[in-house]
Amino acid sequence: MRERKNALVLFSKPPVPGLVKTRLTTLKDGVFTPEVASALYHCMLFDVTEICCAAMADLEARSAERAEAEGVLDAYELIISTTPASNVEVMRDLYHKAGAWPRPITFIADEGSSFDEHYNHAFAQAFERGADAVLSMGADMPALTKADVIAGFDALHRLDGVPGGGIVLAPDQEMGVSVIGWTRETDFDHAGVFYNAEGLTVLPAYIAKAREQGLPALYLPPIPDVDTMADLMHAITVVEALCYCARHDDVTPPWRTADALKQMGWNEVRVPPNDLHDPREEIDR
Repeated sequence: MRERKNALVLFSKPPVPGLVKTRLTTLKDGVFTPEVASALYHCMLFDVTEICCAAMADLEARSAERAEAEGVLDAYELIISTTPASNVEVMRDLYHKAGAWPRPITFIADEGSSFDEHYNHAFAQAFERGADAVLSMGADMPALTKADVIAGFDALHRLDGVPGGGIVLAPDQEMGVSVIGWTRETDFDHAGVFYNAEGLTVLPAYIAKAREQGLPALYLPPIPDVDTMADLMHAITVVEALCYCARHDDVTPPWRTADALKQMGWNEVRVPPNDLHDPREEIDR
């Protein structure tokens, strides 16, 4: 029986006012105070963590059922990666004060002079801890579902044993990625992705790197994150839908985010009528 070790790296920050989700605040082009925006991020962070824990529990249970037939038993580690190093204890304390979590959580610091270097450092640490496959994502995705996490690891496992490995990725809504990962055998990194010399955004930059190296890339369904007010408007509708659907389906809902939005008075989105649509004179009678 082979044990396959899987790591989910969740990039995050302490929810400090003025340092997180500033595009939602009056410090930039948003409408919220820094305190409100950071509290909303705090809820998203814990919701995403709970969703990831639930997905990994389902994955481990499924693997245990199939292990004898497949000859592989999967183990999963949840890693919270933050920066600088002084924030590791801050994040550990934040999670400790929230109470018991469904599974152990590892806290690490990612270092570097750019996003590329921070991501490379976090991935390197996950592989050094013995991971055979690493899946990473941000903590500002209240639309994330267990199915998204499971699909990500299932895709990575399709690449298990493929000579030279390969990558998996899910786009966000702004030409970037919300999920990215690869196997231990994959000679790949994030260099030149977040700071692309040719002006490519993150999604095409990853694809260009994979194409240049001839690596397989597996596409995952898009998952939106929340950076801008427009992102938030979409997220409000998705959060409402997920919380309702959770009554009828195996969904771990983003209930903290939903509660925060309700307390803020931002749990509904209404739009005025407009005429910005194709002509309908030949359709409507």
